[in-house]
Amino acid sequence: MYVLIGGAGLIGQQLARQVLDQGHTVAVIDQDPQVCKMVRDRLGAMAFEGSAVNTDILLEAGICRADAVAAVLRQDALNLALVTLARHYGVSRIISRISQQDFIEPMRLAGAHHIISTVDLVVSTMVNAIECPQVESMLHFEQGQIEVFKLTLDSQSPVIGRSVAAIAQDRNFPSSSLIIGYQSHPQADLVIPSGNTVLEANATVLLATKPGLVQSLVNFLMPSLFSPLQPAGVLHQ
Repeated sequence: MYVLIGGAGLIGQQLARQVLDQGHTVAVIDQDPQVCKMVRDRLGAMAFEGSAVNTDILLEAGICRADAVAAVLRQDALNLALVTLARHYGVSRIISRISQQDFIEPMRLAGAHHIISTVDLVVSTMVNAIECPQVESMLHFEQGQIEVFKLTLDSQSPVIGRSVAAIAQDRNFPSSSLIIGYQSHPQADLVIPSGNTVLEANATVLLATKPGLVQSLVNFLMPSLFSPLQPAGVLHQ
């Protein structure tokens, strides 16, 4: 796959590194000649000096043969322009980051297939880390409309010994939530559980839920470890 990345800031560089590690061919466009040199020397990716919204530069970088374009420029307006041009040149997979929510609908109209709000992702991840430190990792989909996270169950969890189907039918189990993965122990494979899968102590579960329900879901699965933050200035006798 040939992936063209507009912008070689921190996100662009890390994206290029990981896409290269996956075995794909990567080209980066950035206006800073030193950054372009670093991308070539350290990452081994192609780098084109110039504006990622300049059609001459885009054609030189091979946008017409790109399988995917990632717009990670510093300004939303520039990313919007790159998305529009990528669609014009027939790129089949267009991804863009945004900082301001006002750009979500324009990005969709322009042809972006995936839109990632970096601010929302960072804030949401930090809030969950503060409120639910038991959560091992968090992924966000569809601009944060769905969150997927891992959780290791201790021996005190009330769901130990219960089947996935029974848990889902529990009236206290948060709605719009699913157990989508199960790992019985660290050396075991992560599998998709059936309704008959029985949860064991020290197993890891992969859960999908709606934003705002992570805390309730963690509380349901491991109430013994859950300790919500108390408002500042409140005294408890």
